[in-house]
Amino acid sequence: MQCFSNVSLKPFNTFGIDISAKELIKVSKQDDLAEILVSEYQAGRMPLIIGGGSNVLFTRDVDGMVILNQLRGIEKIKEDKDHIWVKVGAGEVWHEFVLWCIDHNLAGVENMSLIPGSVGAAPMQNIGAYGVELKSVFSSLEAIERASGKTHKFDNPTCEFGYRSSIFKTHAKNQFVITSVTFKLNKQPFFNTSYGAIEQELESSGIRELSIKAVSDAVIRIRQSKLPDPEEIGNAGSFFKNPVITNAAYKELKAIHSTIPGYPASKGYTKVAAGWLIDQAGWKGRTLGNYGVHKRQALVLVNYGGATGKQVFDLSTDILTDIHQKFGIELEREVNII
Repeated sequence: MQCFSNVSLKPFNTFGIDISAKELIKVSKQDDLAEILVSEYQAGRMPLIIGGGSNVLFTRDVDGMVILNQLRGIEKIKEDKDHIWVKVGAGEVWHEFVLWCIDHNLAGVENMSLIPGSVGAAPMQNIGAYGVELKSVFSSLEAIERASGKTHKFDNPTCEFGYRSSIFKTHAKNQFVITSVTFKLNKQPFFNTSYGAIEQELESSGIRELSIKAVSDAVIRIRQSKLPDPEEIGNAGSFFKNPVITNAAYKELKAIHSTIPGYPASKGYTKVAAGWLIDQAGWKGRTLGNYGVHKRQALVLVNYGGATGKQVFDLSTDILTDIHQKFGIELEREVNII
């Protein structure tokens, strides 16, 4: 465990926002984490937990404690003829875990290659990409209850997964800190290549025999062609969720905007591409000094260097307002605002 006072959080958030925390603690042992959480809870304080800092926008300094979750480890814990269960520390980097799975020929997460962030953050918002969501490979997780320091286990139904949501973003928000996630991975792959441009990318690369590595490589190339590298341009990936509207509302929009893309959601609902809405509204590529909307992906807000979190937040508010005025749709931020 390492403790720092009055430290900049710029290296610990992918937006590269230069704000400070009164106290930063790097924790690599579960017992230490439990002890800190209980002590702070009893003192009436709620430390901020971060992993990769890839899904957060800091708009102010943190006048309190920030805990950097560095719980590591990847371990096979059981298997049957079709699956292997792998327990992963919450502080592991998500993409590095995906690469570990590919190296060990374990299928199920290859479509989620190159998603930024930590393993512990993945179930909180039920991450997903190219037709696959985390819940499809999720077995269980362990989390420390802030109030008691006790470890609780959550299975798939208990997590109440939804679109970019879970119990940890709704009625159990801020009550638990995830310490490990157990995945149920496939020994034999079930390829999902119909979403997005995966099939075209595989074809253009001359791939004739599918493999999880080939799919992962295709996803990586697609993402790198569309999304800026946080090491070069500050960003948190997709800033907005794709809105889900009624089929009737989508039909009305389709009559006015014939090219609006929609995808079946739950019964009676259609998921609309937020990036299309933002692009059509003229925001894609717009630059406001040292921040703006990325030129290749309208869902991504960027910090070109030196922007404040408030500037980026205000930009997102302007986009939300404009989309509602033009299309009657309420967009929702995917990134956590601090």
